[in-house]
Amino acid sequence: MTGCASAVPDQPTERIEFNAPESYPEGIAYDETSDLYFVSSARLGTVGKVTPAGGYSALLNDSSFKSTYGIKVHPDGKRLFVCVSDANYSKLTSPDTRKKMARLVGIDMKTGKKTNDIDLSSLVSGNHFANDLTFDSQHNAYVTDSFSNVIYKVTPAGQASVFADSPMFKTEGVGLNGIVCHPSGYLLTVSSGTGAIYKIALDNPKKVSKVIISQFFMNGDGLLLTADRKLVVVQNGGSDKIYELTSQDDWSSAKLSASTLVADRFTYPSTATMAKDKVWVMNAKFSEITDSTNVPSKRFEMQHARLVPLPQ
Repeated sequence: MTGCASAVPDQPTERIEFNAPESYPEGIAYDETSDLYFVSSARLGTVGKVTPAGGYSALLNDSSFKSTYGIKVHPDGKRLFVCVSDANYSKLTSPDTRKKMARLVGIDMKTGKKTNDIDLSSLVSGNHFANDLTFDSQHNAYVTDSFSNVIYKVTPAGQASVFADSPMFKTEGVGLNGIVCHPSGYLLTVSSGTGAIYKIALDNPKKVSKVIISQFFMNGDGLLLTADRKLVVVQNGGSDKIYELTSQDDWSSAKLSASTLVADRFTYPSTATMAKDKVWVMNAKFSEITDSTNVPSKRFEMQHARLVPLPQ
């Protein structure tokens, strides 16, 4: 009966539920040292922390943070960096910041005090939505702007510039979104609007190519590069699935290698983090915010993404 033993269960995967009324967390980052998850808030701008048992508390409340999105632990292990914007869902939105704000903020993980606050909104004209970030081996940060469709670079000293700006990035609505830095010297980013994944050389940001894949990831959101250099892609907007991609040619092309199941029932998954060899995904529930008749949720959850190998 070995066939039965390998059957995939039809129950949803493990979840960590936490009480954070009306926060609608979008970003998630796990810190191994403290064994804590850090989450952002598209609705309230709060940066919070969650224990593996589901205890939530605010790390930083700042009324000028209209919304917080992508969040990452800095390579120094002491700070969090978070994208701060006023793109679409903030309860605190105001005319002077709506679609205009783009900030990269550093926060001390222990004290909750702000350590860095870098304004990115003046680097290029147009609307702004600082959405996600990643770091290279030199601790430079790279930030996607989903409205301007450029990638910013912020040095460890806080100097900000436009790093990559390609005609390939241009799209209506939300564009460049999740971003990761590959150890071999390039960035990978997904566009929610085009569904494509782009590769950008760190030593030559004009060298931009589209990764050749058999499908597009419309409404692609968070990206996660695993220890064995597989790429996890979070897709929402109705699909609500998580995919794993592998590449044999340094990401000139890639193949789908695994995905989650419909039975897992993710609810508008947004971003992913790795904790104890498991991929955990934030269920952002953004479809609730777009319906004004909904009563705002009080409870949210991070969910284990069980990636089931696909036939090759």
